Amino acid sequence: MENIQNTADLKAAIAELKIQQATDLFLLKEELRITKEKFTISNIIKSGFKQVTATPNISSNILSAVLGLTSGFVTKKILIGKTINPLKRLFGAALEMFVANKVVNNADTLKSVGSVLLNKILTKKEDKVGV
Repeated sequence: MENIQNTADLKAAIAELKIQQATDLFLLKEELRITKEKFTISNIIKSGFKQVTATPNISSNILSAVLGLTSGFVTKKILIGKTINPLKRLFGAALEMFVANKVVNNADTLKSVGSVLLNKILTKKEDKVGV
């Protein structure tokens, strides 16, 4: 900014600063609107989901964990069922955790065996349909 020599220069400088202030206020409000939009619940969930699905190891680990927990739960329900006996319930919980742990630790092997079995089943059905 130049040195102010007279009243006219002062008024011009004030007008210029008011324009700058209005521009800065507009830009600040726009940034606030964009930030507010980014932090809505739906956008946070979307961005989290994109990050999880973008990393193949994380999505594979989540799938393995879900398969392990589900198989442990199903095994417990099949072998133990509903009981009020505390020893059976304790054994059922231990069995559930054991099966879940084994499934998670051997998820890749189970996936490959499952895909082989699925391919055999599908090829047998195609053979029967084709004959």
